[in-house]
Amino acid sequence: MRTALVAAAVALLSLTAACGDAGGLKGAGVTPTAVSPARLWPDLRPASSPAYAYDEGSAETVKGVTVPDDDIRKVDPVDVVRAEFAARPSDYGSKGAYHATVDRMKECAPGGSRARCPLLKAYYRDLTGDGRADMTLGFRLYPTNQTAVRVYAVDGHRLVQVLADNDAILGVELAGRAVIVRSPAGITGYEYRTTWTWDPERRAMVFSRDEFLRTGRGRHSHAPSPSPAPSDTAGASPSASDTPGASPSASAR
Repeated sequence: MRTALVAAAVALLSLTAACGDAGGLKGAGVTPTAVSPARLWPDLRPASSPAYAYDEGSAETVKGVTVPDDDIRKVDPVDVVRAEFAARPSDYGSKGAYHATVDRMKECAPGGSRARCPLLKAYYRDLTGDGRADMTLGFRLYPTNQTAVRVYAVDGHRLVQVLADNDAILGVELAGRAVIVRSPAGITGYEYRTTWTWDPERRAMVFSRDEFLRTGRGRHSHAPSPSPAPSDTAGASPSASDTPGASPSASAR
């Protein structure tokens, strides 16, 4: 009996080997030797100030807009944008770079043309980690091809702007507590992706990553095409609720 079992086992092994590789580990070849980073110019005196003015993120209280019951969903996005117009006459005045946006905001009133209204739909999600919804707004900056991306939170019963970014936009995404802004690049098949994340010490969304990525597609059109988070429930009004499952520099490219 034992002899028969051994013979059967040998026959089974022979059959398995004949069928090909059983899925064991294989060598990947010679592993390249690790090379430590080489520090260049160790005697060079370190710079004490940045060469360029990076927008590292800051918070600003919105004047003239109240938050009923500390519920940001009760704030009218139109009032918020108009408060920015009033606070920045150099940008939105008759000689400002975005003066046409002010005229078009009239179309956002009841009875106006939604196609001409520069204000995009508002999205609501907790980006600051305090358990309450924050508001993400976007509005076109006419006559330029830029779009304003803004995030607002409630802090101390006040409406506070915690992110302000103007850029040419391919799309905007909310990923966790980060805002990702996708912008066209001047090179075929590439785009910029800028990420803003919440900094509890600065109490603002701060610039955390800027990527230049290959998309594999042809040249992007420089005409902006704002794209809200795909999982948000679309609505006919400028405000809508963002669902938790939805998936970014203050200077224009």
